[in-house]
Amino acid sequence: MSESIELPSRLAILPFRNKVLLPGAIIRIRCTSPTSVKLVEQELWQREEKGLIGILPVRDSADSTTSSTLTSGMGADSRDRGSKNQVGIVDQHKHNGKSQQEAFEWHNRGVAARALHLSRGVEKPSGRVTYIVVLEGLCRFNVQELSTKGTYYTARITNLDTTKIEMEQVEKDPDFIALSRQFKATATELVTILEQVMDCDSSVFSLRCINIHLVFSFTKQKTGGSTKILLETVPVHKLADIFVASFEISLEEQLAMLDSVDVKVRISKATELIDRHLQSIRVAEKITQKVEGQLSKSQKEFLLRQQMRAIMDELGDNDDEDDDVAALERKMQEAEMPANIWKHAQRELRRLKKMQPQQPGYNSSRVYLELLAELPWKRASEELELNLRAAKERLDSDHYGLVKVKQRIVEYLAVRKLKPDARGPVLCFVGPPGVGKTSLASSIAAALGRKFIRISLGGVKDEADIRGHRRTYIGSMPGRLIDGLKKVGVCNPVMLLDEIDKTGSDVRGDPASALLEVLDPEQNKTFNDHYLNVPFDLSKVIFVATANRLQPIPPALRDRMEVIELPGYTPDEKLRIATRHLIPRVLDQHGLCSDFLQIPEDIAKLVIQNYTREAGVRNLERNLAALARAAAVKVAEQGHSLPVSKDVQRLASPLLGSRLSDGGETEMEVIPMGDRNHDISNAFGAISPIIVDEPMLEKVLGPPRYDDREAAERVATPGVTVGLVWTAFGGEVQFVEATAMAGKGDLHLTGQLGDVIKESAQIALTWVRARATELNLISAMETNLLDGRDIHIHFPAGAVPKDGPSAGVTLVTSLVSLFGQKRVRADTAMTGEMTLRGLVLPVGGIKDKVLAAHRCGIKRVILPERNLKDLAEVPAAVLSSLEIILAKRMEDVLEQAFEGGCPWRQHSRL
Repeated sequence: MSESIELPSRLAILPFRNKVLLPGAIIRIRCTSPTSVKLVEQELWQREEKGLIGILPVRDSADSTTSSTLTSGMGADSRDRGSKNQVGIVDQHKHNGKSQQEAFEWHNRGVAARALHLSRGVEKPSGRVTYIVVLEGLCRFNVQELSTKGTYYTARITNLDTTKIEMEQVEKDPDFIALSRQFKATATELVTILEQVMDCDSSVFSLRCINIHLVFSFTKQKTGGSTKILLETVPVHKLADIFVASFEISLEEQLAMLDSVDVKVRISKATELIDRHLQSIRVAEKITQKVEGQLSKSQKEFLLRQQMRAIMDELGDNDDEDDDVAALERKMQEAEMPANIWKHAQRELRRLKKMQPQQPGYNSSRVYLELLAELPWKRASEELELNLRAAKERLDSDHYGLVKVKQRIVEYLAVRKLKPDARGPVLCFVGPPGVGKTSLASSIAAALGRKFIRISLGGVKDEADIRGHRRTYIGSMPGRLIDGLKKVGVCNPVMLLDEIDKTGSDVRGDPASALLEVLDPEQNKTFNDHYLNVPFDLSKVIFVATANRLQPIPPALRDRMEVIELPGYTPDEKLRIATRHLIPRVLDQHGLCSDFLQIPEDIAKLVIQNYTREAGVRNLERNLAALARAAAVKVAEQGHSLPVSKDVQRLASPLLGSRLSDGGETEMEVIPMGDRNHDISNAFGAISPIIVDEPMLEKVLGPPRYDDREAAERVATPGVTVGLVWTAFGGEVQFVEATAMAGKGDLHLTGQLGDVIKESAQIALTWVRARATELNLISAMETNLLDGRDIHIHFPAGAVPKDGPSAGVTLVTSLVSLFGQKRVRADTAMTGEMTLRGLVLPVGGIKDKVLAAHRCGIKRVILPERNLKDLAEVPAAVLSSLEIILAKRMEDVLEQAFEGGCPWRQHSRL
């Protein structure tokens, strides 16, 4: 280091944001912003060794914006920094019209610096040029005038470095001599301790202390001398800057050191900082000795944790009341666990207290105890006094129709009223989507005054989802039932097991089998979750299940539930549901009201007949929502806004007022309207409402998707029959087509058919061939109905899988129509299974099938005679609009399927 440095009268300025570079310090920066790159290129790169720049600290002001940052740390071969700091290099572009002086507070003193190392790079693929610069602080300067040169700043400066003559005079001052001796003694003690640190366990000291040792290690390499020789040869006022530069101190202390132009003041401040760091090292040594005296050889791995405890003791900040484990113990005491479970929890808590947080099982034990403390062992919601009349009114207001279902729910509630602790049956609502199964369960919870929780079982294939994982596995967690009870916070909620028919099974177990214990009133009072590993009482929980089909539910699980079937809605019921529930809800969801959009009943009926053929009302609601969106576009395009009434009171919101006055953004505040709702309707009273008519209906929803003439058009040729089938989405109309062609007497079946329906087709063909002569399908001289021709039977909608026994009579009718070349009546649909002898057997899903025929405009339905009892479940309005024909044998079906009866009946032997 030279004693005196000549500085030019003007220097290029590189601002350091919230950071100070002191003389003698070495720092590495990476320049990426265009401003800093331009400065380095012109002032350092092009001038090579002669280049000098000024480093000027800047501080953030209240309205400063985010600036670019450069990484400052070790140079390629320097060791003056043990850690990497973030040094902000201010981007000197103007921010929103404000100059740099307005965005930052500039310090009036800085340090001249020269480049020890320069490297240039190009980032890919952007092609941006960057520089890595190793800077060494030289001397202080004072800024006289700050100006701009192109994209960066320059300053007119005066050198504040002490000259050689001034330094000789200062060295004769007795105060300076005393300060120098004190500084060197303190610095020597610090360096000695740091040299000892490097020979022992340095982890007990802070990183900032080791940084000092790294500074002197670098300086020793640079000068080739020992540390003690450095303390004697390097001038004291420069040693003061070097020491302070290696400390991690506040910005205010760094600026105070930079402003210490007076040598004596500078040495005094440096001595104070070194002494402070010496005190921190002594405290660290004391803590280390205290900790090592308490540890055994087997506890060495917990060294850092013990140090933290010792530090807390030293500060007097170790308060047991705030200890997390103590808080957990208090929480467990408030949980009111049963005696046997409390004993188990106490044992786990004692085990946790003996563990260190770094041990692998600490977190899992803590999470387990928190679960025990949060479970509602005895915490229950108080039930309201049951009012059956109010419950009936609630069910009637929430659900239209479903008379038998609502009557069964009222009976269930009546039993709960007479015997609150009765173990009632588990209700299972079975029906197609969109008929209100989930909302019925919610209505039960509301009538009982209990909390409601829904657990979806669709797609669950792991038994651990019900019983939980064992705690030996990584990432184990309780089952969905226990987790749901923890979330709801009471032990007696109404728990909905949704889509219970959608569970599967694989190598991880069978969730349906795990539900056997849950839904059994004799077993669920001691339900054992694998993660919980202690019995939990589920007997107070009211379980309600929903399913679309009964067939996938195992018989043992089905036996534990009372099945309540929810059929599809009739068109009249859908119309009432639309006018009472769907249309008001759709208007509300789209920000409309009856003053904007009106959907007449006849239009709603057209939507039901021509655009939806489902058991539920979800597609109906979607179509109504499409009409509401179209109306919302028209209303929004008109640009109407709500004028505020003059008598509306001013909101007393200081926060809102201050934000509005500042021009800032304000989050929405909910304003209770009270009795002023009429202001809204009056404000829009002048707007004529949009009334949906048929042209608008076709414009928004497109041409009708369904037509009552479909059956007549498709049954116009012989060999086509209308059948009725049942699916998970309710009843459906299924057409069966048969045709003949030249061949060898083979039977071809298409339409993604299952094994059962394939066997039904084979039985139907066998029955027709056996009675071909009696039915006058072949002459008495012919013996083979299929001689020289193949039969192809197709079930349209080939992408939909089909299976079941109820298509037997439909297949026979289609074959007879084909061979006799006579069309089947287009207004007639049929269902039923047949035997090889021609008996018609009963089938299931009669109610859904009859409703499907009614939706599709069918007038006559042929059913097995033994299904007469199932017609009691069909609404009277539907039965009155249909002609129900009961058939005992296949000949009865053929008699009714053709216009004018079966023409071949006189040849049969009935």
